[in-house]
Amino acid sequence: MSMEAFKKAAARRAADMVQSGMVVGLGTGSTAKYMIERLGERITEGLEIMGIPTSEDSAEKAQKAGIPLTDFATHRRLDIAIDGADEVERGTLNLIKGLGGALTREKIVAQAAKRFVVIVDASKPVDHLGERAPVPVEVLSFGWECTADRLASYGARGVKPRTDRDGSLFVSDSGNMILDCHFGPIMDPAALSAKIDGTAGVVAHGIFLNMATEVLVATEQEIERWEL
Repeated sequence: MSMEAFKKAAARRAADMVQSGMVVGLGTGSTAKYMIERLGERITEGLEIMGIPTSEDSAEKAQKAGIPLTDFATHRRLDIAIDGADEVERGTLNLIKGLGGALTREKIVAQAAKRFVVIVDASKPVDHLGERAPVPVEVLSFGWECTADRLASYGARGVKPRTDRDGSLFVSDSGNMILDCHFGPIMDPAALSAKIDGTAGVVAHGIFLNMATEVLVATEQEIERWEL
């Protein structure tokens, strides 16, 4: 099988971890799409669940798949959340997420889940976060230039506002901007995370520490399962 086929298989395997009666966090992106499709299939087979999507796009996909949706006003805790990632740090399962733009909602869902299963392909594992991916930071539009300067002072080689294909500023589902911060390999992600969290104007950032309970890695040969 191709790596894409293994990625789809990994997403379906994660979806098969879901049991009737669960409240499920539904991730965003190309890998999560396969997971949502599989959950829809299982619902037609009799699975009974409720879902909380991490983006408007995932909500639309879930509705098309026939997955009943709920919210945090009704369910404060999720039994499981399943999502992709842009980087996974070997040995810690720490993540960078958010290149799809849904990082704040993804982090809320991950924090609310008893079990957080991450699905990636073999290009995503790294020795140190930041080796390949920038750190996305969702920020208020007011004073974003000052926020960007502050983020740059933490060692980012470049801090750029994300744009859409037409060149306009990207706006998240929550109505905020995203600044992509290129730090390079991050030796102390906990310290950097704390600095970014303490910066005025920051809504959330894409460093996910101590959240993933297990990772499924789709290679060209097999699906590897990592856990701490």
